[in-house]
Amino acid sequence: MAFNHLPAGAHDAFRPLSRTPVTHSVPMANTHGPGRPTADADSRPTPDTVLDRLSRGPSRSARITHTEHLPPREGRHAVWPDRIRTDVVAAIQSAGIGHPWEHQAAAAEHALDGESVVVATGTASGKSLAYLAPVLSALVDGAQAPNGRGATTLYLAPTKALAADQRRAVRDLAAPLGNAVRPAVYDGDTPVEEREWVRQYANHVLTNPDMLHRGILPAHPRWSSFLRALRYVVIDECHTYRGVFGSHVAQVLRRLRRLCARYGSQPVFLLASATASEPAAAASRLTGVPVIEITDDASPRGEVVFALWEPPLLTELRGERGAPVRRTATAETADLLADLVVQGVRTVAFVRSRRGAELISVITQERLAQVDRSLPRRVAAYRGGYLPEERRALERALHSGELLGLAATTALELGIDVSGLDAVLITGYPGTRASLWQQAGRAGRSGQGALAVLIARDDPLDTYLVHHPEALFRQPVEATVLDPDNPYVLAPHLCAAAEELPLTEADLDLFGPTTKELLPQLEAAKLLRRRASGWHWTRRERASDLTDIRGGGGRPVQIVEASTGRLLGTVDESAAHTTVHEGAVHLHQGRTYLVQHLDLEGSAALVEAADPPFSTTARDTTSISVLETETEIPWGSARLCFGSVEVTNQVVSYLRRKLITGEVLGEAKLDLPPRTLRTRAVWWTVTEDQLDEARINPEILGGALHAAEHASIGMLPLFATCDRWDIGGVSVPLHPDTLLPTVFVYDGHPGGAGFAERAFHTARAWLTATRDAIAACECEAGCPSCIQSPKCGNGNDPLHKRGAIRLLTRLLSESPSDAPPAPP
Repeated sequence: MAFNHLPAGAHDAFRPLSRTPVTHSVPMANTHGPGRPTADADSRPTPDTVLDRLSRGPSRSARITHTEHLPPREGRHAVWPDRIRTDVVAAIQSAGIGHPWEHQAAAAEHALDGESVVVATGTASGKSLAYLAPVLSALVDGAQAPNGRGATTLYLAPTKALAADQRRAVRDLAAPLGNAVRPAVYDGDTPVEEREWVRQYANHVLTNPDMLHRGILPAHPRWSSFLRALRYVVIDECHTYRGVFGSHVAQVLRRLRRLCARYGSQPVFLLASATASEPAAAASRLTGVPVIEITDDASPRGEVVFALWEPPLLTELRGERGAPVRRTATAETADLLADLVVQGVRTVAFVRSRRGAELISVITQERLAQVDRSLPRRVAAYRGGYLPEERRALERALHSGELLGLAATTALELGIDVSGLDAVLITGYPGTRASLWQQAGRAGRSGQGALAVLIARDDPLDTYLVHHPEALFRQPVEATVLDPDNPYVLAPHLCAAAEELPLTEADLDLFGPTTKELLPQLEAAKLLRRRASGWHWTRRERASDLTDIRGGGGRPVQIVEASTGRLLGTVDESAAHTTVHEGAVHLHQGRTYLVQHLDLEGSAALVEAADPPFSTTARDTTSISVLETETEIPWGSARLCFGSVEVTNQVVSYLRRKLITGEVLGEAKLDLPPRTLRTRAVWWTVTEDQLDEARINPEILGGALHAAEHASIGMLPLFATCDRWDIGGVSVPLHPDTLLPTVFVYDGHPGGAGFAERAFHTARAWLTATRDAIAACECEAGCPSCIQSPKCGNGNDPLHKRGAIRLLTRLLSESPSDAPPAPP
C-alpha cells in the first residue's frame, strides 16, 4: 500500500485521464511613493508597547516563543548620475526626495551604461525610484526627438494591482514633466476603447507577464512602433518568478527579446527583487542576458520588533487518530487582528489562501462587532479572484486609511505600495525567507518602528521555526529556483514564437539547448511545419492559448450563484477538484456559499448562499511510477535518486471541520476523475538490513515511511524556494519499480519545477532537519506539528513517529558528508 501526500497547488498540474544575514534584510525606508500621505509617527505606540498589549495575560504571554529586535539603521546618500536629466531630478526633488540612496544611484548608473541590473534590497528601500530615474530620463529625452515616437519603456509586474499602483506613482512623480511621460496600464481590465490609444501613444506601458504572453507578443505588428523604440524593460518583484511560473516568464521574455531584435531594438532589463541569494544568477536565468547585481542596501530603517507566536494546544479536543491539536493560526490571527484594530493599529494580516483571508476577515468582524459596531466596516479581505471593481474599491479604501485592518493573500504582498502601516501579521510561514521578509517589510514604511508577528500553523515547518529562531534570523535567504529548459514549459512557447515569426536556426540558442530536441516532436505532433524559411505554426487557433503561464492550464472555472446567475469569481480549472467540488464551502467577500454542482465540461461551479459552521478540505489518493532514474548515489546500502516519474491522483472525499477549532466533523465521498502528471522526483530507498538495524519491523514499516514522508515535505521549503503546497509525496513499503521500501517527494508541476532537484542536492541537510523536527515535537505519537498532514489521502494512517526517527537516523548515518554537485 502506498501512502501519499499531494500538494494543494499540485492539483494544478494534473490532467483528467480520458549571503547576508536576514537581520540585515528588512529595511524600513523613509522614502515612499510620490504623493503618499504619511501619518504622524510620533503619535503611534512603539512596537514593544503594541506587542506587550497583545501578549497580556498568562495564556497569551506563553504563546510568544521568541522576540527579535532589529535595530534602526542610518541611510547613506549619494548623488544622481549627471546623465539623468536635470528636470527629472527636479521632479524627484519636488516629490520630497532630496538625494538618492547609494544603491539607487548605482543602479541608475548601470542602466545609463546600457547594462542590465537587478536591485535586490529590502522592502521600502526605494527600488522603484532606482529604475524610474533612468526610465523617466529616457522618456523625456525621447519626447524631445524631432521625428518618430521617441523612446518607450515596458514595466512588468506579477499582479494587476501592482501595475495599477505603479502607474499612480509614475503619474504623480512625472507630473512636473508635462506630456513627455505618458504612462498607461494595459491588462485584462483595460477597456477595449482605450487599448488602441495605449498601443499608439503611451510611452511607458505597465502590464503583467500574462498580458505580454497573450495580448502583446501575438499582436506584435500592432505594437511595432512601441517595440522598435523600446529602451528599458522593468521587471518588478522578480523573485516571485520561480518554479514553473518563473520558467514560463523566462520564455516569454525570450520571445520579447526576439521580436525586439526583429524591429531593431535591444532593451536593457532593470529588475527589482526582495533580498535573495545570488540575484544576478537568477535574473540572468530569467532574462537570458548578463545582469549586474546590487545588494548593498543603503536605505534607513526604523526599529523592527519581530515576534514568533505559537497558538496553544486545545486540551479539550483531539484530532485525527486522537492526536493533540493546536488552535488554528487562522483563529489566532483573527483575534490578534481584532485586538490591533481596537488599539487603532493599522495592520495587514497576510494569509496563504484565499479561503483563509476570507475567514480571518469574517471572524475579525464578528469579534469587533462585540466591541464597537462601527469597527467591522474598517476590516476587509483582499485576494485574487475578485472582480476588478471590487479590487479597486478595496485599494482606494486602504490608501485613504478608511480600512484599519486587512486580511490579504500575496496579491497584496506584491500588489500595493502601502504607507503608514504599524503592524503585519503573517499567518503561517509563507514558504520562503524572502517572502517572510517581503511581508514583514510592509509595516513601518514611513520610517517609523514596526511590529511583525509570525503565527505558526500546526505543521512541522512552522513548529520547527518558532522553536529554532536561528533558522529565520541567522540564515541567508534562498536562491530562486526556475528551469526554463523544462520541455513542458518550452514546447508551447516555441509554438507561440513560431506563430509570431517563423523560427529559424538562429533562434535555437535563444530558447535553450532543449529546443533542438523538441522541434522534431512538435513537427510530429503537426503543431509546427518546417519550410525553407524555418518552422511555421500550422493551426488556426492561437498558439499562446496552448499554455497558462501561471501553471494552472485549462479554462478557469466560473463560480456562479445558481439562484441568480450572478458571477462571483473564478478558480483555476486545475484547482476545481479540491476547491469547488460538490459540498465544498466557498467564501467570497465575507459571504459563505455551498457548492451544489461542479460541471467540469462546462467549466462552472454552481453555488448557493449558506451559513455552515464548518469548512471543507479535499482528500485524495496518489500512486507513482518511475520513468527514468537520471542520477543516484549510495548512502551505504541505501540509495538516493533523482529522475522522472508519473503520478496518478484522484480526489476521493472531503472532510468537514469546525471553523475555529479545526475539529473533524465527518467525511463525505466524491466521484471525480483521476488526473495524471509527469514530473521530477527525489526518492530514497532502504534495505532490509538497514531496517533491522533501525529496529523497524514489518508492522511499523509503513507508518515509519509515511511519517518520514510527511515531515520531509513539510521541511523542504527551508532548502528550496517552494512551499509544501508545491510538492507532493508517496511512501511505499515495497515499490514495484525499486523493489525496496521507498519514499518519493515530487514537484507538483508537469516536467518539474526544480524543487525536487534542489532536495536531491541538499538531501543530507534536508533530512537531518526533518529528523530533528520530528524528534523535538512534544507529542507522544504524532500530531500536525510533526508528522500528520491535513492533505493526507490515507487519513494519516498509519503513522509511526518513533519509527520515523530511527529510520532517518539510520539512513543519515551512512549519508556522504559531501553533497552531490549543485545544479547549474
